[in-house]
Amino acid sequence: MTLAEHPIETPPRAPSPVHRFGTLAVHAGSPHDAVTGAVIEPISLSTTFAQTSVGKPVGDYEYSRSSNPNRDNFERAIAALEHARYALAFSSGSATTANILQSLAAGSHVISVSDVYGGTHRYFTKVALSHDVKVTFTPSIEVDISTLIRPETKLIWIETPSNPTLSLVDIRRVATIAHEHGILVVVDNTFLSPYIQNPLDHGADIVVHSVTKYINGHSDVVMGCAAFNSPDLFDRLSFLQNAIGAVPSAFDCWLAHRGLKTLHLRAREATKNATSVAHALQSSPHVVAVNYPGLPSHPQHAVTLKQHRDAMGGGMLSFRIRGGHDAAQRFCQATKIFTLAESLGGVESLVEVPSAMTHGGIPKEQREAAGVFDDLVRVSCGIEDEADLKADVLQALEKAVVGPKIGKAVNGEA
Repeated sequence: MTLAEHPIETPPRAPSPVHRFGTLAVHAGSPHDAVTGAVIEPISLSTTFAQTSVGKPVGDYEYSRSSNPNRDNFERAIAALEHARYALAFSSGSATTANILQSLAAGSHVISVSDVYGGTHRYFTKVALSHDVKVTFTPSIEVDISTLIRPETKLIWIETPSNPTLSLVDIRRVATIAHEHGILVVVDNTFLSPYIQNPLDHGADIVVHSVTKYINGHSDVVMGCAAFNSPDLFDRLSFLQNAIGAVPSAFDCWLAHRGLKTLHLRAREATKNATSVAHALQSSPHVVAVNYPGLPSHPQHAVTLKQHRDAMGGGMLSFRIRGGHDAAQRFCQATKIFTLAESLGGVESLVEVPSAMTHGGIPKEQREAAGVFDDLVRVSCGIEDEADLKADVLQALEKAVVGPKIGKAVNGEA
């Protein structure tokens, strides 16, 4: 079965949660152990489960690829936090993308924002295309959507904020047009997490995450997930989850679930830190432009006010540095607290140069059309002390931009 063969009607939303986010984060999918009374769930490492007779397992489980107690509990927690009826966990964010695209029939068409994670772009252009699923990229999906829809269009893919230019999309606006044509809308919510944004509440059909990032939050698990309300989607995507087998281990599910319990605390602190760093960068003469949804100067700040909890900007930002690619490299090597590394959303702060790292596989012309220039630096603010992060950024800017000029002056160079 494919999405093309079975058009999906908009399903009813999940029931409104009784408790608020912090309470759900701690308790959703976290039953006390019925035998020992353990407050924290045990890790079920068994790959197979005993059966009392042929085809009749002792409990709910037969084989761990199909389902596992830790994965079930984690999926219940994600569903609760994303206001969804269902959630499915996968071995990575990329595996989540692959399972969703695999559900499309050959000949299907997808519309995507052009500024997407490099791995998503790679899958769309190299893997999906080989299965005769074609993707059209657009830098202005809200404006272009009506003109880009074809009879074979089955899916619209949104990142909001986008990676790495932090562009925003009005989900409701896109979903309204998409649903008029029977098209599903998928929103990658990795950059904000379920604490700051709930795309299903704004009309999206599926919300996806790289759990590796904010949900786990400790840079020790690679994992992905998808959440949605449609029983039909659950039947088909859970079938693919089992058939393709790109599932996380029980231990990874346990770790990610543990990380999830403090998501609201970490997201608030990361946002506070990123807001401070964004203001410092915006005031610096060494910076060309700052991309941060929490700044009133952001071109889509109205979307922040509409879609984000308490108008929070999140912990991610990017900026263009004066001095080009060399200055961007020097900045990332001059920071003392921020670590030069890929990934994001952990308790530690990270910096990277997308054009040479996370988005290096995208052709230069396409990168720059999406705003990913060689002088762009992407910043993931962790939960360290705000004043320390701000000071680290400012000293690194001085070394990256002013230092080379002083060196040239000392050497008598023009």
